Amino acid sequence: MCIIFFKFDPRPVSKNAYRLILAANRDEFYNRPSKLADFWGNNNEILSGPVQPSVGPSGGSTDPLRSCMSWQSYGTRLMRTVMGTWLMVMLSSALGLDMEEGKAGGTWLGISTRGKLGALTNYLQPQQDPYARGRGELVTHFLTGDMDSLSYLKKVSTEGHLYNGFNLLAADLSTTKGDVVCYYGNRGQPEPVVLAPGTYGLSNALLETPWRKLCFGKQLFMEVVEQSEALPKDTLVTHLLDVLNNEEAQLPDPAIEDQGREYIQPILSKYAAVCVRCATYGTRTNTIILVDADGHVTFIERSMLDKDASRWETNTYEFTLQS
Repeated sequence: MCIIFFKFDPRPVSKNAYRLILAANRDEFYNRPSKLADFWGNNNEILSGPVQPSVGPSGGSTDPLRSCMSWQSYGTRLMRTVMGTWLMVMLSSALGLDMEEGKAGGTWLGISTRGKLGALTNYLQPQQDPYARGRGELVTHFLTGDMDSLSYLKKVSTEGHLYNGFNLLAADLSTTKGDVVCYYGNRGQPEPVVLAPGTYGLSNALLETPWRKLCFGKQLFMEVVEQSEALPKDTLVTHLLDVLNNEEAQLPDPAIEDQGREYIQPILSKYAAVCVRCATYGTRTNTIILVDADGHVTFIERSMLDKDASRWETNTYEFTLQS
């Protein structure tokens, strides 16, 4: 599961203002193999998590970050041992874990030097279709393709029934033409929408669904954004990371319970926070993306090390949009 807060203004009045401020968490099992974001693709123009399969403990191929949370067969066996079969089934159903083997990989969040940005969250649903297509390919195909954001999401909307529940953000960031941000969720309206400039929150329901943790986190995010023009970049990033790592559970929340039903109950007290922190599952990655008025991009990724919630590594990438 993931949570994303973002604010965009294609034509900021102030030269010191940012066109885009995005702050996101990726949550998954701590034991799942994962790699740090890096550049890849033609001419290394795309910055995101890995898209190629890796090798698991049994020697078999495992999917990369093909959705906000992915887990393979060896992870399934580990979960049975550590958590018990019943809890494993309950959590995998509720959290949208894709436990089947052999699906193509993808990523959950990425941006290209051409100005393409894609971000994905799973939709919380009690039951998953084990034969559905891998959702992480949705971001990968957009980042590597030539379609504009709205046209791409219109195409995706015609195939939405082939996937388990998801939310997809697609953006074309252009210093000369202006920025366009679009949204589509396959459990919502049949057509994608072009978003008006503003501030938004997205978790594991449809865009702007008022889950208490989303509303709480969005308010914290907006308070930081309001100061962004006056803050040094490093200070802004620190404040955004504070938002992403807030572990205050926002309960009760009937909306989450109604959507997740009994499947979400085992971790509800932890899941109802912006930063999820359970014994074996939780927030593994914080990502911040800043795009200034001149098209300069700052991409910060803070990742957990060795399944240890007290150890983190931060990497920063910077480049200027080519569009």
